[in-house]
Amino acid sequence: MNRAVIYCRVSTDKKNQETSLERQAVELVALANTLELKIVDIIREKASGFEVDREGILNVLSEISQGGVDILLVQDDTRLGRGHAKTALLHQIRKAGVRILTIHDNGELTLSEADEMVLDIVSIVEEFQRKIHNSKIKRGMKEAIKNGYRPERNLKVGGGAGRTKIEVPIDEIVRLRKMELTFHDIAATLRGFGYDISKATVNRRYLEYCRRNESSS
Repeated sequence: MNRAVIYCRVSTDKKNQETSLERQAVELVALANTLELKIVDIIREKASGFEVDREGILNVLSEISQGGVDILLVQDDTRLGRGHAKTALLHQIRKAGVRILTIHDNGELTLSEADEMVLDIVSIVEEFQRKIHNSKIKRGMKEAIKNGYRPERNLKVGGGAGRTKIEVPIDEIVRLRKMELTFHDIAATLRGFGYDISKATVNRRYLEYCRRNESSS
């Protein structure tokens, strides 16, 4: 069963907006039930759609980044945000592979040609930024090795007969993640150290590490 988070938003604190907020939640719960989705959270907030620094939408992104959400349910795309804020949020949600369903579209979110074009441009620019970043990492690594740094002293590539689980240096993954590197960049960096590892594996192992820490705290 697909897991869904519901996001409801109104732009003001006026009391007459309370009804709108609750109506969104009721209608979206009904849509989730019709589609046989498992609702993992219902997030409501009163904030301007032009802002991205909203507690509610940040909670949505947090749920998505933890891998516990397959679908985001909203009344329409404007509930996510307005202007550049909406574009940035749509890009982040799409990049995570989460589908957006709306009451307005009675299913999958349909964007205008202009919005689709902007999102395509953003994706292309980000991909080139990633390539530039990876090139800088590789150049820095070469300079460090030239100056005497020996990565093999810190990172040992595991291996052995019958071993099926890819060995990864979780401490390095966590350290690089704290430096705000993307999972793609972390995988590229570790491959430079001799680890045959994909972005998906880095993502999965990092989430496993986070869950273990949460359960032990």
